[in-house]
Amino acid sequence: MSLTLRTISREQHLAYIQSLPSASHCQVPAWADVKSEWRSESLGWFDEQPGQPVKGGQLVGVGLVLYRQLPKVKRYLAYMPEGPVINWYAPNLDEWLQPMLRHLKQQGAFTVKMGPPVIIRRWDANTIKAGIADPDIKRLRDVEADFIEPRAFEVAERLRRMGWQQGEDGGAGFGDVQPRYVYQVPLENRSLDDILKNFNQLWRRNIKKAEKAGVQVIQGGYDDLPAWQQLYEITAVRDQFRPRPLSYFQRMWTKLNAEDANRMRLYLAVHEGEAVAAATMLTVGRHVWYSYGASANHKREVRPSNAMQWRMLRDAYAMGASVYDLRGISDSLDETDHLFGLIQFKVGTGGQAAEYLGEWDFPLNKLLHKALDIYMSRR
Repeated sequence: MSLTLRTISREQHLAYIQSLPSASHCQVPAWADVKSEWRSESLGWFDEQPGQPVKGGQLVGVGLVLYRQLPKVKRYLAYMPEGPVINWYAPNLDEWLQPMLRHLKQQGAFTVKMGPPVIIRRWDANTIKAGIADPDIKRLRDVEADFIEPRAFEVAERLRRMGWQQGEDGGAGFGDVQPRYVYQVPLENRSLDDILKNFNQLWRRNIKKAEKAGVQVIQGGYDDLPAWQQLYEITAVRDQFRPRPLSYFQRMWTKLNAEDANRMRLYLAVHEGEAVAAATMLTVGRHVWYSYGASANHKREVRPSNAMQWRMLRDAYAMGASVYDLRGISDSLDETDHLFGLIQFKVGTGGQAAEYLGEWDFPLNKLLHKALDIYMSRR
């Protein structure tokens, strides 16, 4: 394989993503429009073999690069969230990444951050439950995984040899910009009955309770985003995080659905005419994500969030999805940790926790990279 790298059009980028069974929603061209405060570029890797019928070579990988400029100087952080979309297990991985580094340096990047979409470990729900029950276990990493991908360790070793660096996340899984630990419910080759039976007793009881109480889950549209925002801001106060503005979700809706009419959905759980929970759902290929969720402070006893998740999962299943991804979790199994509730809620759906390889940095200018490190550590 003889690889070359060059800037590609959005159309080429999107066509390649559409040819794949799955890719991160952070790597579709429209994600650049959502992150409007960043400059962006679509990169393509081409395999140029002598005598190949495709002029310029065959497109074999893509990457969405987001550039964030430093104040007052034309130097950039180049970031590829959950990407690039390349063959990470290729034995010549350096031949994929070195041209990318040279190109990004020419574009003015002082450091490169990327997130290989490579899963290194998986834990089944029953394994996690056993870990939670063991008072000596505090972290997911302390539990023996049900699945380990040995090739992922080889990828990590190759990156280190090339000079890529990885920050210490403290084990919480939120040290990276994108979550290192996620929770996923596999849908492929399973019936809906089997999936529901794998939910724990509390989840199944809560779904029935919501049905009995008359909770209805409806699919919303652009005009329902203000209702979403109201619940989201209530949730932000309750869970103590800084909410994104309504304009961010309006832009997500407009840009993502302009690229693919089914890329983003909004669901609302309604009880007695009032929306009491809401969530956004993203789809790329056969991978479906629950991306943002929100709920009111009242009527929690009618379990709208359980009903909404079950409806979203069923819709994902009907769409032919291979996985329903509940997105980020902490790796804490300590019941006193304020992040423990995330994994506890999601484990109730059965499924698996997955650990990605995490995000990696390549300093192209060590001084500026160090300054960025200090800034990020103080945020």
